[in-house]
Amino acid sequence: MMTLFGYGKTTRAIAQKFHNCKIYDDSFTEVTKDAFGNELIPSKLFDPDKSGLEVTSPGIPPSNPLIKKAQNLISEYDLFADAMPYSIWVSGTNGKTTTTEMIQSLLSKRGSIEGGNIGTPLALLSKEAPIWVLETSSFSLHYTNKAAPDMYVLLPISPDHISWHGSYEAYEKAKLKPLDTMWEGEIAIIPEKYKDYPTEAMKITYSSAQDLADYFKLDINKIKFKEPFLTDALVAMGVNKILYDEVDYDAINSFVIGKHRLEEILDKKHRLWVNDSKATNADASIAALKNYKDKKINLILGGDDKKADLAPLFELLKDLNVEIFAIGSNTEKIVELSNKIHKKVHACDILNIAVEKINVIHTDKDVAILSPAAASLDQFTSYEHRGEDFIEAIKNLSIA
Repeated sequence: MMTLFGYGKTTRAIAQKFHNCKIYDDSFTEVTKDAFGNELIPSKLFDPDKSGLEVTSPGIPPSNPLIKKAQNLISEYDLFADAMPYSIWVSGTNGKTTTTEMIQSLLSKRGSIEGGNIGTPLALLSKEAPIWVLETSSFSLHYTNKAAPDMYVLLPISPDHISWHGSYEAYEKAKLKPLDTMWEGEIAIIPEKYKDYPTEAMKITYSSAQDLADYFKLDINKIKFKEPFLTDALVAMGVNKILYDEVDYDAINSFVIGKHRLEEILDKKHRLWVNDSKATNADASIAALKNYKDKKINLILGGDDKKADLAPLFELLKDLNVEIFAIGSNTEKIVELSNKIHKKVHACDILNIAVEKINVIHTDKDVAILSPAAASLDQFTSYEHRGEDFIEAIKNLSIA
């Protein structure tokens, strides 16, 4: 009988596939069963001596008592290691979702399917598909010790999820972990910073979009995307060229960027607002703000920054024409950092208040952008929830 930790999307899918599982979750107060006959058990009742195999929801941190007690812990990826077809894992700090979707858009005609951290859990992916394209989080990688990708796409790494991993070094180590188990003949597309990292895989390294274009002999001028999406597009085209020796500019240019990432909106007065709610760390916000560096920026910043260092972001803000509107649990921290670089800052706490304050000063010559550099769970259920509330607040503005 398999033991599962947590009752989220990943473990629900595993329980649905295998049945007869014991599922431990902090939200359970008594022993019950789900529709598939799996036992739902309070976490405090877990006995490691009576468990032969434990699979954890990736979001459960190493500090959790269940994880500490486990004696046979594996990841979702390890569980399906032997059944996994040719797999492309996509990781990094920012751009994982976009890059995964771009790769899938190019390979779908070959029968590929996407999953992992994006959309479908591995338990529900067809083993008959020739290729799995998997968005892979640092949480999953932390717990994975057996499974390895056939191709590993690693986007740049910057500080994130520090509170979960315990340190930036541990977070970085998790991101590099697939290289430890890859073999000769497998391929890793990784930042130049890690060119000397030991691995049996063939390494293709890059430090810029131009590096990727040069290596894969691609014409940047034929690609419609600007950064941060240009690098994602070049990586996706590189994967397609490696596998099928194909370059298709029309296919990549037909790709539509998902919501909540540099999503531009014009209000009733034709003023520009940008929903960049998916920018949950400083590096993502830096990439976004560079696109508007020639405008006056009204910036909504803040949330749960997971103890990350925001100094690089404020170093950029020093040189921008920016007015800052602080929200979320790190409002005081944002105000303090803004004052240090002598930028006008408003302690708004709440997103709607920030939007209303910007409405008073916003003109059609500048830009208002929600690029929080922080996670959303202090005030919202997800970054999508935060982005939708931002859009709704813009629609509901009273515009004289």
